Amino acid sequence: MPSSANYQRSFSIQQGATPKKQGEGSDLTEFVMAQDREGRCLSFFWQLAEVYGIQSDQLIGQLPGRIFGPVDTKAYITRIHQVLESQTAQKFKFKFRCGDFRLQADLTMNPVIGVDRIASTVLVTGRIYPNSAQPEAELNSSLVQLTEPTAGAGADFKGFPAVAIGGADTHKLLTQIAWNIRRTLDLPTIWQQTVEGLGDLLGVSRCVVFPYEPTKPTIKAVAEYCRGAFCPMQDLEFSVADDADLQAVLTTLNPVNVRDEPRVLAQEAARPPATLRSLVQYSMLIVVTSHQDQPNGLIVLYQDDQPRRWTEVEIEFVQELADQVGTAIAHANLISASQSLATEVQKANNNLRQKHRELEEAREQAEEASRLKSEFLANTSHELRTPLNGMIGFLKLVLDGMADDPEEQIEFIGEAYRSALHLLNIINDILDIAKIEAGKLQIELSPVKLAELLNDVADFISNQVRQKNLSFEIQKPPTDDEIIIYGNYQRLLQVMLNLVGNAIKFTHDGGVTISIEIIKKKLTVQGVDLPGHVKIRVADTGIGVSLDKQDKLFQSFSQVDGSRTRQYGGTGLGLAISQKLVEAMGGVVNFYSMGEGLGSTVTFTVPLYQEPVMITAQMTDVLDLLL
Repeated sequence: MPSSANYQRSFSIQQGATPKKQGEGSDLTEFVMAQDREGRCLSFFWQLAEVYGIQSDQLIGQLPGRIFGPVDTKAYITRIHQVLESQTAQKFKFKFRCGDFRLQADLTMNPVIGVDRIASTVLVTGRIYPNSAQPEAELNSSLVQLTEPTAGAGADFKGFPAVAIGGADTHKLLTQIAWNIRRTLDLPTIWQQTVEGLGDLLGVSRCVVFPYEPTKPTIKAVAEYCRGAFCPMQDLEFSVADDADLQAVLTTLNPVNVRDEPRVLAQEAARPPATLRSLVQYSMLIVVTSHQDQPNGLIVLYQDDQPRRWTEVEIEFVQELADQVGTAIAHANLISASQSLATEVQKANNNLRQKHRELEEAREQAEEASRLKSEFLANTSHELRTPLNGMIGFLKLVLDGMADDPEEQIEFIGEAYRSALHLLNIINDILDIAKIEAGKLQIELSPVKLAELLNDVADFISNQVRQKNLSFEIQKPPTDDEIIIYGNYQRLLQVMLNLVGNAIKFTHDGGVTISIEIIKKKLTVQGVDLPGHVKIRVADTGIGVSLDKQDKLFQSFSQVDGSRTRQYGGTGLGLAISQKLVEAMGGVVNFYSMGEGLGSTVTFTVPLYQEPVMITAQMTDVLDLLL
């Protein structure tokens, strides 16, 4: 501690009674020093150094410390780094420690740039505020009463706040901090501004905020101001049930003031921080934040570097600020809950709109399906009556003896038989689509000789091809053995007759071509491993289909152009049934047409049961020589 005489000299200097140095003005409160990146003092000059009991050579090579240096060393060194990295001067106010005095200074920090254009040193000039120097003893006794009133202990209690609490500016300071906190509704910002405002104002080692929720058994540090040796505390969790201090402050909403000696901390240091008290070096103050008498957070202040007694003025100040913080937290939580609720409502509205759109689409699809089925029934009734009327008419002619001879009678019966077969095919289509839509269509697969299938197709459609004077061709790849596919013979024949029948129906000139392609690609169908599949292509030179109507081809009860129903006939089930049958046998159906009048091509695939031996061009030449 400086002597009483030195203090008197300092006090008189602050009051304007400082002796003038010859050749200089009356302001003798300026100092200059050079410091490196870590804050070590390289040179120092201050005309009032001796007044405060320090020697300039004491500081050379030293880090900012107890003799002379900034109160918040960490923040000061951060300023040095900013100036060196930006190579730009800064002006700012800062609190300095000079022996046992606190000084408020205006500083100008300039980077010293070397020949290599790199700055590694700063030059600091400072001007002390008049009447800013206060000895700690006076602060302890007259402003905040920090000293423990025990005999012989006063010299060891050197704690002091950064700003005197209880003075005329206290309300202004509180209002400023509270305004900073209340102007935001972001919880992390509220927490951080709280710890920084209190920590800097009260000169504590640590200030930590813990949100509190009654439903949670623990509290967790979310924001921290730190100048102590036990940093950081952020993200540390403490059990409420295991901490008596926490239970007391949350139950009574009254502050908890803890004062311990360093030796107690030394015993606790080896243990994990199970409680807030286990981290106390000299003192700790716990204040609860609340809203409408409901706790919603905790503010914990630690003094690690020296003993400190929290006065009633300070505690009331912290409690008043805590009330402001509690209200801000409540408002922020309310806004957050409102935003979450608004988000949920918006999400629910979006879901409802989506459901409405889906229902609207489903309604439109149902109406379209109803329309198509009504059209299908109208078409089907016509398709059913046509062969049925033919059967009745020819049989009536026979029964009435209208046949001139036995040959004409056989011809009438033959026409009735063909009409019956046509009627049977229509009924079978209707029954098949009903089974498919009910999910009851079952198909058993077995090896099928492709040549036999194609020969039967040719026999069935030969009469239709001749009547329309069309060409008909089957193109098969050259193989040395049979092409055997894996499917159901009757269903494959049904598919082929549907596709070829459509090709003949809609072709007036030209012809129909069936081509076969073997694709070697291993696949599994109904648990059977197969070597590949066969692609069967049915191409015609008929009327074709416009590009914008091709998506209707595979819809049940649908025809591309209803106006052509009377002209060409049919129920509109052929392609839909064929597609379902092929897919049930492990294949795929595709339709291609470049547009109206440009013909059509339908392809479908069937699993290949065994890979045939292909005949190459070289083998063909050898066979020709043998012949």
